[in-house]
Amino acid sequence: MSGGDAKKLVRSPSGLRMVPELRSARSPFGLDEPPWVPDKECPRCMQCDTKFDFITRKHHCRRCGKCFCDKCCSKKVPLPRMCFVDPVRQCAECALVSQKETEFYDKQLKVLMNGATFFVTLGTSDKSELMVCRLSNNQRYLVLDGDSHYEIEIIQISTVQILTEGFTPGGGNTRAIGMILQYKVPGSEEVTQMKFTASEDFSCNKKLSASWLAAMHKVSTAAKTERAE
Repeated sequence: MSGGDAKKLVRSPSGLRMVPELRSARSPFGLDEPPWVPDKECPRCMQCDTKFDFITRKHHCRRCGKCFCDKCCSKKVPLPRMCFVDPVRQCAECALVSQKETEFYDKQLKVLMNGATFFVTLGTSDKSELMVCRLSNNQRYLVLDGDSHYEIEIIQISTVQILTEGFTPGGGNTRAIGMILQYKVPGSEEVTQMKFTASEDFSCNKKLSASWLAAMHKVSTAAKTERAE
């Protein structure tokens, strides 16, 4: 696995950030701090058009970098995608986006890093291997451990198809029982496929496996969004 997980505390105009020492170890879900709109270019609030003066002060949103009055940029919300230590000031629109991402960081990523057990089949092979699957601590790799060992970089994953059972034409409950994952081998255009199937062994928690699969689907979607931005 490339890079270390060591982090350092840095100070920026926006606040304190705990960032990886190596850029190569940066999370694929991270965001760079935006450049702030220069004070001289914003005589008025970019939301409500209130004119700035000695009483009405300028505030910059830490997520978009635009300039607002206190009323339009009063919320302090956690922003883990920029590695801020404390909640930071954001405009109403950005604060809403950051609040929606809270579940992703507090739940989905933690579920993936805790891991789950699946039978994994590589390519067109008819043999499967029981493996513990988890997200690496720096969130860059999907790590599979069994008799074999694989590390798949999240940004190389092109397709995640969740396999379910229990669907009926008239509706009804379904549950995730596995997934088909396709990813590109670094340095080539070759696409490799893996099939993950939840173990039916009673020692494996089926609910945990289903939660892990749902989280994996959300993470792959988020990684695609970051590549597009």
